[in-house]
Amino acid sequence: MDRHPPDAGSDRATIAGRLVDARRQARALPQYPGSVPANLDEGYACQDLAIALWDRPVVGWKVGRIPADWETTLGEERLVGPIFEGAVQAPHAGASGTFAVIPGGFAAVEAEFVFRIDRDAPPDKTAYTAAEAAAFVGALHVGVELAGSPLPLINALGPPVVVSDFGNNAGLVLGAEITGWQRRAAEELTCETFIDGRLVGEGGAASISGGLLAALAFALSRCARRGHPLKRGMLVTTGAATGIHDIVAGQRARISFGEWGEILCDTVAATPSGERA
Repeated sequence: MDRHPPDAGSDRATIAGRLVDARRQARALPQYPGSVPANLDEGYACQDLAIALWDRPVVGWKVGRIPADWETTLGEERLVGPIFEGAVQAPHAGASGTFAVIPGGFAAVEAEFVFRIDRDAPPDKTAYTAAEAAAFVGALHVGVELAGSPLPLINALGPPVVVSDFGNNAGLVLGAEITGWQRRAAEELTCETFIDGRLVGEGGAASISGGLLAALAFALSRCARRGHPLKRGMLVTTGAATGIHDIVAGQRARISFGEWGEILCDTVAATPSGERA
């Protein structure tokens, strides 16, 4: 029996509109605004509707790891979410990025290694290996994903919900380029995350399941299957290298990448944008 009523598509459109409005109005949603998507494809269908409502160019994609207990059920180990034009910051050395967090919603910082794509992916190729993915890389940067959502329990609600709300992404702070990254062992690419001066996580490229290129290969494959092949200049994050670290307005994050410098990020309370979906 079909679990969903005939108007399931309409329900997804309503959910997408409510999620987008909540982000624009900087308003937390204590509960999911509709029927929880049953699988990743339903979540991506909602995400695509929300992307259209957001009405800004997608300039990159975040890749996140699906927890092992969900991976068995859902059949995928990663998920993707859009990064929009206007949501990428590249502060000068010593300057801070800014993270506007929705009061009562979810907010976290994640240390990332970020690929910049140097050529368009063919729209008819929908499966990539890590070796094939390497051919699309123009540069590797350090960065910080700003994970944010109006849903305070977004991660507890499961990956299909995470997918539906832009993959729980609110932006990206881009740092220095790692020159000669191809010749570096993953164990050399390390990072530490501090919040208000307290160490909250350590890790690096070696913490990313399968490696950085495996994450890029997933993004190339999943986005192509959805009709969103990666384009030249896009940025692709590869996963939380030190973990997911909750943060609230008024706190400061500092992520140290050793010889590639550090990224500072100050958090403020988000305010309504005045737009509606």
